[in-house]
Amino acid sequence: MLRRVYLSLGSNLGDRVGQLHTALDGLRAADVAIDAVSPVYETAAWGVEDQPDFANIAASGDTGLEAHSILALAKELEMVAGRDFDAPRWSARPLDIDIALLEDEQVESEQLTVPHVLLHERAFVLVPLSDIAAAVVHPRLGRTIEELREALPRAELDGVWRLSGVEDVWYRAFGEA
Repeated sequence: MLRRVYLSLGSNLGDRVGQLHTALDGLRAADVAIDAVSPVYETAAWGVEDQPDFANIAASGDTGLEAHSILALAKELEMVAGRDFDAPRWSARPLDIDIALLEDEQVESEQLTVPHVLLHERAFVLVPLSDIAAAVVHPRLGRTIEELREALPRAELDGVWRLSGVEDVWYRAFGEA
């Protein structure tokens, strides 16, 4: 059974945009049919602020994978990118992939919560996600992604801006013109 997955991806070490592109290619190669990708946004680090700014995107696509398999794939892609899983929480990393939403499914386990538990509080997730999924309804909160974004404090939204020098339609899978 295919289901729609919405992912939040970020990078603040190395070639940030290159890391995001490689991650999208990895997702596509693992049967996540990525068909929508937001522009690239730049944001100050969240949680631990003394680190480089992040490049953030949202992506969506259809997949037959279940939630824990998507999580395992995300962790594998992060590992390949060089993420140090022993580093303190919210520290700098070459790649971070979170499952924001998975259709209208709700998952709660020790390893995973879907929808992402902090989705509604994070401008760096909601701004790019609203570019590709503004009308999607959060299954727990009953509000659209656009409504959640608009409810954020202005200061939060002002901390997310388009990454300069990167065109809006920046992602092309290998072999696409």
